[in-house]
Amino acid sequence: MLKIDRYRAFVNYFSEHQPEAVTELKYSNPYELLVAVILSAQCTDKRINQITPKLFERFPSPKDLAESTPEEVFQYIRSVSYPNNKAKHLVGMGQKLWNEFNGIVPSNIEDLQKMPGVGRKTANVIISVIYNAPAMAVDTHVFRVSNRIGLTNRAKTPLEVEKQLVRHLPAESIHIAHHWLILHGRYICVARSPKCDVCPLTWFCKYYQQSQTETALKRLEKAKLQKAKDGQKKKNAIKISKGLKKYEIDK
Repeated sequence: MLKIDRYRAFVNYFSEHQPEAVTELKYSNPYELLVAVILSAQCTDKRINQITPKLFERFPSPKDLAESTPEEVFQYIRSVSYPNNKAKHLVGMGQKLWNEFNGIVPSNIEDLQKMPGVGRKTANVIISVIYNAPAMAVDTHVFRVSNRIGLTNRAKTPLEVEKQLVRHLPAESIHIAHHWLILHGRYICVARSPKCDVCPLTWFCKYYQQSQTETALKRLEKAKLQKAKDGQKKKNAIKISKGLKKYEIDK
């Protein structure tokens, strides 16, 4: 299958079956999403959604966060991964967002990355989710699924994956394709033992085709070995039979 056909199949399937895919992080405004995404680094969305209600209640605006301390913020996020660093990042982000951007979340990657705790992936999430910009945030799910399906070729870094996806996906689909890949990786194309038996993409998935070929080759090899063993057993049986006949004649 040509790459252009694989991309077309990918977009067509999800456009029909998940036309309104969205992030599973819960938020009510751009500021809350920014906070949630910073917290979600190397942590599950489920965990973040458990702790953000009280966090947002205490810090409903960038100003409230800016006037706080890492020690206070830590008390609200202690159950997430790397809470000490994230508490510092959140306070620093709140200060910069309030002092330099008047509390308004920027709509471009460059300004977003000026804030503590905001890397390229987080910035891409914000501009794609909030502003529907054609940006592709690459996390572990996006990286894994795009490589497995065959949307990317020999991409060894998140940036390489991002560039290839942005190059080949229709511009109007890039912001939602991020969610398609994440959700597919989270629930079907999981890291260990992907659920190929229920996956609707197997007909154009490189990983599935290769695994099927490998399975067929293993079965063939197993059959050859079994045939060889059976042949050897037959030879041994014939040899034993001849030996017994000779013994009987000699006797």
